[in-house]
Amino acid sequence: MAQGNSGIESHFGGRRPAPLQVIFTTMHGAYRQASFTMGVARLAALPADVGVEVAFAGRSNAGKSSVINALTGRTALARISKTPGRTQQLNFFELDDEEHRLVDLPGYGYANVPIAVKRRWAALVEGYLVSRRSLRGVVLLMDVRRPFTDADSQLLDWCAHAGLATHLLLNKCDKLSRGAGARVLADARKRLAPLGEENLVQLFSATRKIGIDELGARLDAWFGYPPAEGNARAKARGSAAGSG
Repeated sequence: MAQGNSGIESHFGGRRPAPLQVIFTTMHGAYRQASFTMGVARLAALPADVGVEVAFAGRSNAGKSSVINALTGRTALARISKTPGRTQQLNFFELDDEEHRLVDLPGYGYANVPIAVKRRWAALVEGYLVSRRSLRGVVLLMDVRRPFTDADSQLLDWCAHAGLATHLLLNKCDKLSRGAGARVLADARKRLAPLGEENLVQLFSATRKIGIDELGARLDAWFGYPPAEGNARAKARGSAAGSG
C-alpha cells in the first residue's frame, strides 16, 4: 500500500428492489431515526468526542450517499450530488440519541478539484481518523468494478495507523455476474488478510439492497446495539453476498 500523503492528495478530491418496510424488519430501528446534525470543515469545529461514531468513506462515484440512504431508509438524508467531489466537509448524523453517530467523509478521487482543496480534505480526513477517540470503525466503499485505487489504499493505511477496524463494501455488485463478483470478493479478502481479522469485506448493492443486513450487523456490533434476529441469523450462517 502507498505510504505518506501523496496518494490521497492526488486522488482526494431486472428485479425491482425489495420494499423498505421488508428490508428493515431485520435492521435496528436506530438507523431509521438518523437525522443530520452538523457539517464540519475544520478539526477545531468537531462535536464533543463522546459516544460512538462510525464513518463512511469512499471515492466520489462509489455510491456512498446511496449506501447511507439505503441503510437509513431515507431517500435524501445524505445528498446525492450530480457533481462528484462536491462534499467538502464531515457530515454528522445522529441516530437514536446524540451518543450514536454516522459520519459521512468527503468523497475522494475526483480529478476536477483544485490541488489546494484536495490537500485540505486530506488533512481534515486524516486528522479526524487518527485523533477521534469515539470512532469505532470505518465503512470504506469501493466500486466493485474498480476496487483498491491508490487513494483507497492510502485511506486503509491511515485506518491501520490509527488502529481502526474497517468494513469494505464492494458496492454496485449488481453490475457484475455472480461469478465475477465472487472473484473480486476473494481477491479483496486476500488483500485485507494482513491487516487482521477486524477488517472485513462484503459485496453490496445500494440500489438492490444486497448485503444490507450484513452491514447492519457490523454496525450493530460497533455501536453496541443488540443484534436484530435477522442479523443474528445472517452472522451465524454468512450470506451469498459474502462477509470476510
